[in-house]
Amino acid sequence: MLNKRLAVALTISGLLAGATACGAPAQTAPTSATPSPSATTAAAGWELDPAAGARRIKAAGLDILTAEGTAEHYHAHLDVLVDGKAVTVPAEIGFSFGADGQPNGISALHTHDTSGVIHIEAPTAGLKYTLGQVLSEWGVLDGKDASGAPHGGTGGWTVYVNGAKQGAPVSDVVLKAHDEVVLSYGAAPSPVPGSYNFPAGL
Repeated sequence: MLNKRLAVALTISGLLAGATACGAPAQTAPTSATPSPSATTAAAGWELDPAAGARRIKAAGLDILTAEGTAEHYHAHLDVLVDGKAVTVPAEIGFSFGADGQPNGISALHTHDTSGVIHIEAPTAGLKYTLGQVLSEWGVLDGKDASGAPHGGTGGWTVYVNGAKQGAPVSDVVLKAHDEVVLSYGAAPSPVPGSYNFPAGL
């Protein structure tokens, strides 16, 4: 029993090490009981609520894992623009947190930092992951905010993938390796970003 607990503890500690398994620079999850920095610096309505992480992962139809999966491993990039102005994509989307504020789980679809890089690291190969799942894990564009603010629902939003406007609903856009996904509200960006310079190893 002690060996099993130790193995679980070591696996969870791997979550704290961030994205080193990706070959990316080491990134860390929160190390204190205070909310994630991304939750306090995001524009109003775009904050990430760490306490709801597990619920949002499940709402996205994803499992809470104890470590990043290795059967499927690729990355996409997301830019969110409101009237041409960038909205920060928070770090730790797709993480669950314990009462102590420490990460205790991760989904196959997640972020480590505020770069907009979406990590797909799944234990099962061949599954599709969508922009809608990322938004569910983030807790935005879900129709639950009746204020009429852009973050409240998918009305008025357009998606571009690698510079091409998409006809599919926002939530149905499938993420593929090295896609540059632009989610735009209001005035369209000019020019629309068509690619992203991924760091070495991603």
